[in-house]
Amino acid sequence: MESPSEEIKQLEGSQTIAVFGFSPNPERPSHYVAKYLQEVGYRIIPVNPALEDGLGEKCYPDLESIPEPVDMVDVFRRSEFVGPVVDGAIAIGAKYIWMQDGVVNEEAAVRARDAGLSVVMDN
Repeated sequence: MESPSEEIKQLEGSQTIAVFGFSPNPERPSHYVAKYLQEVGYRIIPVNPALEDGLGEKCYPDLESIPEPVDMVDVFRRSEFVGPVVDGAIAIGAKYIWMQDGVVNEEAAVRARDAGLSVVMDN
């Protein structure tokens, strides 16, 4: 797990954030976190294969379908499903992975760090 200063570094170093596991339900963390990030000036890109759009943005089925650079991938998926998300983040050249509260996948975190990505996990 990274230090609080690493979390700040990730946010300061990001302009475009892919929200993997975005939900249209305003009561879900993936929705209200994305909305907050958008309100404070970040460009958010929702990622959910079941949706066409979210918060006024086109929604993509996976990271590889996003046609622009992504700085951070904010992960709202169960821990056992994080591996392919990290692989996608590596493939698109993201700089940061942020796994939300309760999301822990040490193997995926090691792969991300080995590929040069900074990781925040379960925080």
